[in-house]
Amino acid sequence: MSDDLKENVMDTNIWLRLVFMLLFAVVFAATRVVLVAVIAVQFLWVLFTAKRNDKLLSFGSQLATFLYQVYRYLSFNTEKRPFPFDDFPSDEALLDDNEAEDEVVVAAEEAPAVEPEIVAEAEVVEEKKPAPKRKPRKPAAKKEAEEEKPADSEPEISSEEKKD
Repeated sequence: MSDDLKENVMDTNIWLRLVFMLLFAVVFAATRVVLVAVIAVQFLWVLFTAKRNDKLLSFGSQLATFLYQVYRYLSFNTEKRPFPFDDFPSDEALLDDNEAEDEVVVAAEEAPAVEPEIVAEAEVVEEKKPAPKRKPRKPAAKKEAEEEKPADSEPEISSEEKKD
């Protein structure tokens, strides 16, 4: 073994991280179950009251942020260990969709008005031409019969052509 490989295998920090990763993998699975329960209860709450429960919204946001932090740790995107080694995420950690939309509306209202550009020439869109129609194929039996006829033989004349 090379010295680098031997040094990496003997590094206690990597093995300690494995222990934490296994622990957080179990916590991750359990927290997902709790989050699904929060989602179900929130759905039922809205179904029967037509309003969202603010406490469930806050708790769901905290759980989602916590799961995100655990996921980042498990996937080696960060060395920062999530709760209980750090503070539990606040409910303000993730923006609500409605708040984000409100910010966009406010920003749009504050932006100066812009005159639309006038297009001098209209764009011409090429129309697709339909594919040319193909002649229908002859059945194999007729093809073989035509191939067997000698080239010197006269073509058959229909009864209408004989009258003329």
